[in-house]
Amino acid sequence: MRKYLFSFVFSAFSLVLSHTGFAQTTLINPILTGFYPDPSIVKAGPDYYLINSTFSYFPGIPVMHSRDLKNWKQVGNVIDRPEQLDFMGERMTRGLFAPAISYFRGTFYVTCTDIDHDGNFVVTAKNPAGPWSNPVKLPQVHGIDPSLFFDEESNKAYILYNSDAPDRKPLYSGHRTIRMYEFDPGSLQVTGEEKQLVNGGVDIAKKPVWIEGPHILKKNGWYYLYAAEGGTSVNHSEVVFRSKEVWGPYVPYEHNPILTQKGLPDNRKDPITSAGHAQFVEGPDGKTYAIFLAVRPYEGDYYNTGRETFIAPVEWKDEWPIINPDSKEIKYSYPVSYKEIKQKGARPQAGNFAYTIPFDKELDPALLFMRTIDRSSFSLSKKQGLTLKLKHETIMEMGNPAFIGKRQQHLYSTAETELTFTPKSEKEKAGLVVFQDESHFYFLCRSQSQGNDVLQLYKSVPKEKNMELLAAIKLDSKSEKVGLRITSQGDTYSFYLSTDTRNWQLLKDKVDAKFLSTKVAGGFIGCLYGMYATSSGEATSSSASFQFLKYQGDDPVFKK
Repeated sequence: MRKYLFSFVFSAFSLVLSHTGFAQTTLINPILTGFYPDPSIVKAGPDYYLINSTFSYFPGIPVMHSRDLKNWKQVGNVIDRPEQLDFMGERMTRGLFAPAISYFRGTFYVTCTDIDHDGNFVVTAKNPAGPWSNPVKLPQVHGIDPSLFFDEESNKAYILYNSDAPDRKPLYSGHRTIRMYEFDPGSLQVTGEEKQLVNGGVDIAKKPVWIEGPHILKKNGWYYLYAAEGGTSVNHSEVVFRSKEVWGPYVPYEHNPILTQKGLPDNRKDPITSAGHAQFVEGPDGKTYAIFLAVRPYEGDYYNTGRETFIAPVEWKDEWPIINPDSKEIKYSYPVSYKEIKQKGARPQAGNFAYTIPFDKELDPALLFMRTIDRSSFSLSKKQGLTLKLKHETIMEMGNPAFIGKRQQHLYSTAETELTFTPKSEKEKAGLVVFQDESHFYFLCRSQSQGNDVLQLYKSVPKEKNMELLAAIKLDSKSEKVGLRITSQGDTYSFYLSTDTRNWQLLKDKVDAKFLSTKVAGGFIGCLYGMYATSSGEATSSSASFQFLKYQGDDPVFKK
């Protein structure tokens, strides 16, 4: 009898756990590894859609889909047609800043800033996978980081954003404001008068800088305005205000910031830094979570993977939201009390992983061009793979070179491709590049030198639009194919070649990776591994073919 009673109690307990959503999976940080900055998220029914900044890369603003906040699959890009926006002539770190995604009554909205050309704009779609509309400019919205808030109860919409100091007279460097207009979802234009909601930040007497990335959330009769403060580097943070009225006045939380990694020991193991630019979302378990950007440096403030997308739980305390309430340090994993939902065909984005992108039928939506797409400059086939026509443009300029790249997503990683290319002159070069910006890259390429076929390694020379030869090796001219491999080991890169696709030869070891860090290069982007072919300013009919791109990430922190 006791045995059956125990069995009954255990079964009942298991049933209760299953219905209450006992911890069934673990969220792994970052949820999007590599260059995925300025995240914004929206929930539409059981589905989550997340977008990020892409600056001057094309296509712009990837759209990720999930049903569990853990497994993400890219379903499209918001800016995927050249006629939508033009980034030609812009540096790679300019272009699109801080998009925000919203959903209201069957329509998805994305607001964003094209920092140098079109300013603030809005696009819409019925399906977040696309197609998205052409941008509608918002000329009255002066500033950056616009986001929409739809008030279900009043049936009104608002657009808020970072803007100039009052009367455009800053009291100090970095003095900014948060401002808002009412917004008409029908005409996609602002209405009424602009109003200032926040001046400077939490406490203007302390000269807070760069209040930006604002969002509004309504909960229990309160309007919560939350935003980043402190700049997007090591002083980054997230702060919150609230009001009973959408137009304010907004009162700051007395225990701000609600998220930061500032002030933690510099020598802590596997540090996560620069956290901020957050947005709240309701999880599958009904609890609140925050997605935000942060970075994983390999030393000090040095990182090559750009700003990544992280997640942490949110606790509501005294009707205020606290991000990551149980720990000052952001964790690499969080257990959650709901089931994991994997997506068919989704490439892994968190932890360590490996994949191969074949170049046969169509381009993977995660691959990036510089500034626009020139469909006449490349082709795909099962036999030849990706064939790039050599273009006279180089990656040191601000045009559209023959380049297709994929994000470096780990501190310790390997990128590999197989190249078929017969150079006709010393100007013709094709190969694999690890690229931070126009002035900071390493290029492993096949070319000619003094009549010989050679494999060369170049380093860019900042501000000179030139390259320095670091290493070279003579190749057998009969060898049509050559394997190219670049490995990252935190603060170094190493470069390899193979003439038989099996055995690898080291060309140059432990090349300085800090040269490609955001700290050295400046700007807001992360490194890409890219297939690149150029005739260095000369006209040519030559082409180069790449069979695939293999990638493997192997960061020690994810092995624990």
